[in-house]
Amino acid sequence: MKVLLVRPHITLKVARRLRAFLHLEPLALEIVAGGVGREHEVSILDLASARRPKKKFLRRLAGYRPDVIGFTGYSNQARTVKELATLARERLPGALIMTGGVHATVVPQDYQDCRAIDLVVRGEGGTAMRRLIAALETGEALPEDNVFLPVRSPAFMELAQLRPPELPPYDEVPTPRRELVDRSRYYCIWHGDKGERLPSLFPRTAAMRTSVGCPNRCNFCVVHYLANGQYRQRTPDEVVDEIESVPEDHIYFVDDEMFINARRCERIARLLLERGIGKKYVSWARADTICKHPELFKLWKQAGLSLLYVGLESMEAETLDGFNKGIAPDVNRRAVQVLRELGIGLHAAFMVRPEFDEKDFLGLREAVEYVAPAEVTFTVFSPSPGTPLWEEHKDEFICPDPYAFYDCFHTILPTRLPLKRFYGRFAQLYLFGVRHNPWRHNRVKVPVKDLVRFFSGGARYGMALRGIYRDYRKILTDAEEI
Repeated sequence: MKVLLVRPHITLKVARRLRAFLHLEPLALEIVAGGVGREHEVSILDLASARRPKKKFLRRLAGYRPDVIGFTGYSNQARTVKELATLARERLPGALIMTGGVHATVVPQDYQDCRAIDLVVRGEGGTAMRRLIAALETGEALPEDNVFLPVRSPAFMELAQLRPPELPPYDEVPTPRRELVDRSRYYCIWHGDKGERLPSLFPRTAAMRTSVGCPNRCNFCVVHYLANGQYRQRTPDEVVDEIESVPEDHIYFVDDEMFINARRCERIARLLLERGIGKKYVSWARADTICKHPELFKLWKQAGLSLLYVGLESMEAETLDGFNKGIAPDVNRRAVQVLRELGIGLHAAFMVRPEFDEKDFLGLREAVEYVAPAEVTFTVFSPSPGTPLWEEHKDEFICPDPYAFYDCFHTILPTRLPLKRFYGRFAQLYLFGVRHNPWRHNRVKVPVKDLVRFFSGGARYGMALRGIYRDYRKILTDAEEI
């Protein structure tokens, strides 16, 4: 049996431009591939950076001729998944075509209108794949439950209303098949320590997952719904064994919230130090976790932690309360100070609300000055598909297909400022943040070609941010709204 797993391409320009700084391997599909027995053939097709993705997809279909085709995808890729599935059905009418990933898990009913798709798969894909392959080997009917939703089943809509499946114990999750992708294509920008000479600003970087889920309930986040309120963790020994086994010297932890269990993370750091694994790491962490456990992050600094992504969102109490963060501005400020004292780089993530006016944008500039020097990024608040907030605001959406615009940059809610001015101010925030980038402050020495790549990529990204409003021209006809 031949299985083809596909990561679809991205159609929105801003998300494509973001790859100038970060492009990680399709870890989710590598884990799904691990659920396919070695007696079968499995291939991964990553279209995320393909120049002519549809042509590349059709070429792979013709050459490989898979029996099973599986797509993953976020909500903004749902339309693309349907288009690719339709192309696959035309070329290989006998293949089993399925889709999984975030969108399939939270809004499976959105795929019912695509007759090319046979099956929607929800939850942990690696363990689901094991069950599916076992059924196909024996010729049994496809299973029907809250994991497997056959699109043409009379029970599809009833199954789609069920909550996502429970996460399996992590020891049941397959080991990722990293050898199935070209590892030279994946990188993350690293700014280095003060005065450091880096061989590259864009070193090859491995993605790694040590846990799934998050116990917090930020109202803009879909993670707790995806994980059905659960938090699953790998053992420290398993994590360190995998870190040691990957060829890359830079690791990006993609956990929803890695440092929730401080004792587990302390053990991971100590094992890294005991084994002398001299790699560099980047991860996400909450501000309150940093403040509660500064000694943990001091230990991780010794183990190689270079940068922490921290969702500060805002430095205003009212805004943070509105996000249900459970964090006060003083906690955010203290977390910034802790990282500064430890010498751990900060990637501060702030959130712009659609109702921002000129004064609010100026307020975020003050927040940037406070956290500097730091990497700074900005997203636009949008309700996440599958959350109560999505249902609450669905009558306000300005897009006929809000899923297609859900990328954390495009607003799906009306803005107080005209869209053109709103995104003009949004792009100015980005440019203001670049001036406070730690790479400039630390005077890190890097190859000239990487400098050219950094500045050219940054310029294209900035222009894409400024021009986001143009994406709405086809759907908004009132000039005042633009």
